[in-house]
Amino acid sequence: MKKFLNLSFLPINNDVALLFIRIWFCTSIFVKHGIEKFTNFPKMVTHFPDPLHVGPTIGLSYALVADAICTILIILGLGTRLAAFIMMINLLVVFIILHQFSFMKDHAELVYIYLGLTVFIIIAGPGKYSLDNKNLN
Repeated sequence: MKKFLNLSFLPINNDVALLFIRIWFCTSIFVKHGIEKFTNFPKMVTHFPDPLHVGPTIGLSYALVADAICTILIILGLGTRLAAFIMMINLLVVFIILHQFSFMKDHAELVYIYLGLTVFIIIAGPGKYSLDNKNLN
């Protein structure tokens, strides 16, 4: 019974766990935010927030890179830490400037969770099952 309660019957494989979290987390962002930015860019740029005063086109372009291109790179495990860092900057802007550190604003807790996952990926790296760890000789 003790083996069942602490789930010790499951194999321990950190690399599979890293692969799973990369795919699960980044697919979620890509499907919800990345595809939307690819397909509706001209429409979105007219009402996209500009909290850094760089212009909505530049801000939306950065968000497109973070939410679409970086998520695909992380799923593949290619340039994983750099891609996660780019996503982290985007999420920090959203959480700090748009949500003003408040969990009471719409979707702020989700942004906070996404931010934590990007920091986790930066720290942990992509794991064994990634293009970053393929021997290309």
